Amino acid sequence: MKIETQCLHAGYTPKNTEPRVVPIVQSTTYVYDSTDDVAAVFDDPTKSLIYSRFENPTVMAVEEKIAALEGGIAAMCTSSGQAASLLSLLNILQAGDSFISAATIYGGTINLFAYTMKKLGIECIFVDPDATEEEINAAFKPNTKAVFGETLANPALTVFDIEKFARIAHANNVPLIIDNTFPTPILCRPFEYGADIVIHSTTKYMDGHAVQGGGVIVDAGTFDWTNGKFPEFTEPDESYHGIIYTQTYGKAAYIVKARMQLMRDFGCYPSAQSAFYLNLGLETLAVRMERYCQNARTVAEYLEANDKVESVNYPGLASNKYHELAMKYMPLGTSGVISFVIKGGRNTAVKFMDSLKLASNEVHVADIRTCVLHPASATHRQLTDEQLVAAGINGGMIRLSVGLENIDDIIADLEQAFSACD
Repeated sequence: MKIETQCLHAGYTPKNTEPRVVPIVQSTTYVYDSTDDVAAVFDDPTKSLIYSRFENPTVMAVEEKIAALEGGIAAMCTSSGQAASLLSLLNILQAGDSFISAATIYGGTINLFAYTMKKLGIECIFVDPDATEEEINAAFKPNTKAVFGETLANPALTVFDIEKFARIAHANNVPLIIDNTFPTPILCRPFEYGADIVIHSTTKYMDGHAVQGGGVIVDAGTFDWTNGKFPEFTEPDESYHGIIYTQTYGKAAYIVKARMQLMRDFGCYPSAQSAFYLNLGLETLAVRMERYCQNARTVAEYLEANDKVESVNYPGLASNKYHELAMKYMPLGTSGVISFVIKGGRNTAVKFMDSLKLASNEVHVADIRTCVLHPASATHRQLTDEQLVAAGINGGMIRLSVGLENIDDIIADLEQAFSACD
């Protein structure tokens, strides 16, 4: 089968018959008819494949599928969700710039933003996602270039008001970047509410089976990069023959620049094998998300009625402070992730988790199997006490990722673990 390309994210087009599954193109290299053909591709990488450090037909087919699911014009897969977070911002920011982020985001991302990016000369300004528009606007500086948030925060489960932050970002002539990992495009499509860039840790629900790590950046193609704040899009790129991204690639300027500059230099691209596994997960995503939401809603109601539980945080519950906002952005459900605080604090939380039999105690979430994690001891361990409070993390908090097992079995496992804490 000959592999061909169709512009940026077309993937592969067999000459005669379409295979039933995405084929694994296990190759780092592509052959050209002439030296001139190779030179032409290095002038404009969107015309053909170059090297599997930053493009591969199998991965490109998955990129096209995810872009379609989110309603974007193009996507670029990465080797992890953290890589997607980093590259989505480095594509816009440089030393001396700042960006705004919700304070309730995933602990690993807080560490990336607050410490690692600070070493690169980039400042992250954390804000309370529930703050007023006036308060958030006051956080902007002349060098602020982007706004970042999670649709459904991990594990605080705060619901991000996408329209509010899109309005604020656009009033300040900067893009809104949304991490949509937990809802997936099945439950929420942030572009429909004004977001400009969407990222995912595809390791989570998109894969769903804990078999490969990955991330993705999706471009809506709607932000105006010519508004004067982003000269790197409108002035010649000397590292690529003086190309001007907005002139040459129009609405796809952001995602093409990310691939031509950042993926070229960092090379954090997933393997064809990983993309193949991810595609299998995508094929069942809609069915799985429906079941995750059903099971989680039942478990959340059980926990809410349990006298050994101090509080339950699940936006799908009518009692939750974010329920109304959740129903606006995620009317079909709020994923399978629940956080709850068990009475007795950290020690009781640990005993409860160690007593579970069906649910696994692991550093993962959004799997087909039910799993639990103690955020204060694991994913958010590097945070200060103040940062833990800002991220909504309590010492007795347990993150429960409800899987696809029989709901009666899940409840029975929780029941016996609670009994073990008596």
